[in-house]
Amino acid sequence: MKITNQEILKFMRESVYRPFTMKELIKSFNIPLEERSSFRRLIRGLTSDGEIIKIKGDRFGLPEKMNLVTGVVQGHPDGYGFVIPEACSDPERSEGESNRGEDLFINPRNMREVMHGDRVICRAESAQKGGKKEGRIVRILERGHKTLVGIYEPSGHFGFVIPDDRRISHDIYIPLKYSGKAKRGHAVITEITAYPMKNRNPEGRIIEIIGYPDNPDVEIDIVLRKYDISSKFPIDVLKEADAVQKEVTDDEIRGRLDLRDKNIVTIDGEKAKDFDDAVYVERLNNGNYMLGVHIADVSHYVKEENNLDNEAFKRGTSVYFPDRVIPMLPFQLSNEICSLKPNVDRLTLSAFMEFDIQGELTNYSFAETVINSKERMTYTDVAEILKDPSPESSPLGGEGGVMERYSYLLNDFYLMKELCEVLRERRMKKGSIDFDLPEPYIILDLMGKPENIIKAERNIAHKIIEEFMLVANETVAAHFTKLEIPALYRVHDEPDPAKIIELSEFVSNFGYHLKIDSRLRGNKFHPKRFQELLNSIRGKPEELLISTITLRHMKQARYSPENIGHFGLAFENYTHFTSPIRRYPDLIVHRLLKEIPPLHPPLTKGGKWGGIPKKRADLWEEKLPEIARHSSERERTADAAENDIVELKRVQFMMDKIGEEYEGIISGVTSFGLFVELEEIFIEGLIHVSGMADDYYALNERDHSLMGRRTKKRFKMGDRVKVKVENVSLAKKQIDFILIQN
Repeated sequence: MKITNQEILKFMRESVYRPFTMKELIKSFNIPLEERSSFRRLIRGLTSDGEIIKIKGDRFGLPEKMNLVTGVVQGHPDGYGFVIPEACSDPERSEGESNRGEDLFINPRNMREVMHGDRVICRAESAQKGGKKEGRIVRILERGHKTLVGIYEPSGHFGFVIPDDRRISHDIYIPLKYSGKAKRGHAVITEITAYPMKNRNPEGRIIEIIGYPDNPDVEIDIVLRKYDISSKFPIDVLKEADAVQKEVTDDEIRGRLDLRDKNIVTIDGEKAKDFDDAVYVERLNNGNYMLGVHIADVSHYVKEENNLDNEAFKRGTSVYFPDRVIPMLPFQLSNEICSLKPNVDRLTLSAFMEFDIQGELTNYSFAETVINSKERMTYTDVAEILKDPSPESSPLGGEGGVMERYSYLLNDFYLMKELCEVLRERRMKKGSIDFDLPEPYIILDLMGKPENIIKAERNIAHKIIEEFMLVANETVAAHFTKLEIPALYRVHDEPDPAKIIELSEFVSNFGYHLKIDSRLRGNKFHPKRFQELLNSIRGKPEELLISTITLRHMKQARYSPENIGHFGLAFENYTHFTSPIRRYPDLIVHRLLKEIPPLHPPLTKGGKWGGIPKKRADLWEEKLPEIARHSSERERTADAAENDIVELKRVQFMMDKIGEEYEGIISGVTSFGLFVELEEIFIEGLIHVSGMADDYYALNERDHSLMGRRTKKRFKMGDRVKVKVENVSLAKKQIDFILIQN
């Protein structure tokens, strides 16, 4: 008789009205004597995972029935924190049965024995002012950190390591004998030997010295260690990469659709070296467009569960910093045999899509192909070519100019622009949201220090590639859905109704209206409402602020084997197919696509599993949930690491700007001050309330403003202010302003 975890949880949820002893559980399930040891191990495992709780009298119960929550601690630099409830692991759990969906506030007193990242059981105890529930941690299930990155500060016969992650508010006590050769200011790796107690800091020993953090290489190394991102590949992975063919062979080409005579090109940034995608558009005799999106066939070289594949899964994604890339695949693949370089044969997996003049997909097919890219185009050059309305109106621009250099491709680029505009218009009509938020582009000097921070350009060439990749991803996902095969989707949940109402109240302060139903439920809100809001603020001073706040009120996209659609894009089907060199989910999607016989499908719906053998389909159904979870997690980690470096470079850029004045816009209002985004450069800093000396200022929660008690002077988000840079702290990655003019 085999009892599963889910059966135990279901029984305790539906049939048990009080905590049971182990003896009572054994009796309830009629466990025979010879299986009781295994059953006890099962119960202990559920207890260890926090699914059930052991209380006084050796009794076991469900956390939610005892007002308990299992979750992960999220710390704050000021000492308080939150417990973020874990996603429900049991699909049969009824909604509203517990506080699992709501973060619990943990005051600094109750944070003394825990650290950011710890997995805990927490009791919901009371509600704070404003409705946020407060909790008390009753048990630590698993520590979030075994080692930490930080800066060493000696102090007599001992020292401290100040964690680089400011969400960890405890300094690590280091006895002198465990400090090694670390000197003041060194960035170090610390192994935690004793975790914090009520009246004692955590203790540790230094196991590695990274170096002084003002060295650009050390800066990167600190971030990589902090997020457990490896810059080096294991030897067995490099050996496999070295064994890969350096050139495409005739044997590899045999059986593939040969597209080497087509004017296929790549369009990427000036610094790019890993070219995943190449494109080609032609006009058919019936007036329709034929778009070919040709993606590097990484799955041809990275075989399932070999060393390269296991390492790619572990990394999940490439990580991009201003001066370097930490690739998902070794250089031999990412920058060489898989990269769609010009004038060399490359193996690709291609999506062919036919669109009518309204941008509706009328036919499609997929094929394993071989291409020979004619040009390595840059966004800048393509935008320069397309600045005139048509090829006929474009002068060649003189000898050696881009128009002359690429004259044989001019008609192709203008056709790409035409199709891009058709596809974009169709997408907008469906309600797709386009935030178009400016991205910072950091210019570094030869020493790796920030020289300037400017707005990254987004021109027509970027939009062409964006539209072509979006529609290719959508087509592949729709194909999976039609065939009802196990698949990996890129999904985006609808926003929480409470978040939509909160956003509506916020934008009303600026005189804007977000159309929502008075009986709002998540499935009644259409992305077109967000699109209408963003269109109404286009070109206004508050555009950046409202766009940013709107984005924050939406959920994050993620990977999932369940297709729930993509809210932000207003797509019923969406996946990631176009970047297998730098994203592991795309590599999985390629493998799934190749499993389908034949690879050239009709538009009609196929049978169950699309012809994939049941054994393989079952295997994919088993593997995909973990691939989705891990890939989403690694994406978040990469984003956090990239943001850390960008924030560091921003602070470094402002180090010599103390005393300078700037115009800015208030981007955040809190009880402790105002966050201000500078208009000229991509920098945000804080005006602390203690520096606003003309009055006592208090937070007005109703309209998110700071108001003076005597003067009634009010500061709210979106207000323009003039500030002076007062202080810049590299250690805190913080920029402080003082207000010099309202």
